[in-house]
Amino acid sequence: MAGALHGIRIIEFTGIGPGPFCGMMLADHGAEVIRIDRTGGVKIPIDPLSRSRKSIVLDIKRPEGAAIARALVKTADGLIEGFRPGVMEKLGLGPDILLKDNPKLVYGRMTGWGQTGPYAQRAGHDINYIALTGTLHSCGRKGEKPTPPMNYIGDFGGGGMVLAFGMVSAILSVKNGGEGQVIDCAMTDGSAALSAMTWGFYASGMLKDERGVNLLDTGAHFYDTYETSDGKWIAIGAIEPQFYAQLRDKLGIATDPDFDNQYEQSNWDGLKAKLAALFKTKTRDAWCALLEGSEACFAPVLSLEEAPNHPHNRARETFVEVGGVIQPAPAPRFDRTPAPAPRPARPEGADADAILRGLGKSDSAIEKLRADGVIG
Repeated sequence: MAGALHGIRIIEFTGIGPGPFCGMMLADHGAEVIRIDRTGGVKIPIDPLSRSRKSIVLDIKRPEGAAIARALVKTADGLIEGFRPGVMEKLGLGPDILLKDNPKLVYGRMTGWGQTGPYAQRAGHDINYIALTGTLHSCGRKGEKPTPPMNYIGDFGGGGMVLAFGMVSAILSVKNGGEGQVIDCAMTDGSAALSAMTWGFYASGMLKDERGVNLLDTGAHFYDTYETSDGKWIAIGAIEPQFYAQLRDKLGIATDPDFDNQYEQSNWDGLKAKLAALFKTKTRDAWCALLEGSEACFAPVLSLEEAPNHPHNRARETFVEVGGVIQPAPAPRFDRTPAPAPRPARPEGADADAILRGLGKSDSAIEKLRADGVIG
């Protein structure tokens, strides 16, 4: 199994979070991704984001190291980097130079704030990027402070995944006869794009500009999580009337008139309290036995320990074991070009000799580069 991106070569200037996630997605689907790692960077002992790559450690601050990186990029379809604007230019590896070397190159730039704008040079993290776009404002419960959902929205959804989409789109453009180009992928832009439906609801008067009071933000009694008698949790999402009717039937509240007007928001808080009391009467497993298999839009809230062992996740192989580590499987799924089995992250620099030989370097030249500290 070669994967849908077999034959594509990407050079990844290593970083943390969204850049490696983009590289993981491309490598998962068969692209040859060569990581240019740095000495002294942040090291994560077990890192699924680094799987299925080749690695060379280069000191790109030195002219010899930058020259090797430049030579590698000449052989590639794409490049991804996550430095602040201007850093790659200072290293002699900016798009103006590398696109002259390789006019078909897709140059992917991942930042929080973007390449331009008054915040472009500022430090920041996921929480800051989603705060500025209004996305964080909508995350949290009524009357409580905004609560970031880990770093899923800015780093991974609005960052790494958007860049992966951009890389594939631009490479497809090149394959269709177009020229290479620069992709300015900002996590602010990506997180804003993820909230497109929210903006539509807001413009239509279907959503209030406050958190925890709307249909999909835990405001509704039929779209929320509830604690069970054993201290575990379940999730309910019975939005459509037919699913709401099934939920009422299964819970034995079909004849309770309080639940008749599903979308009357003034009743939601009281109905939520009634459901909270009801769900506290049974264990999570008991509610699973009653509601799983129905169309009440129900699921147990599983822990990280539990999720890989759920029958549905096991049947679909949603999680895989790579090098003894349980982690999410590649997604999405292709029926004709399925993703190859992920490979464990390589030790940093493990592929340096092979990569450099591919550039025509002799063994003696490689040893000199290593002795001089150009390669790790």
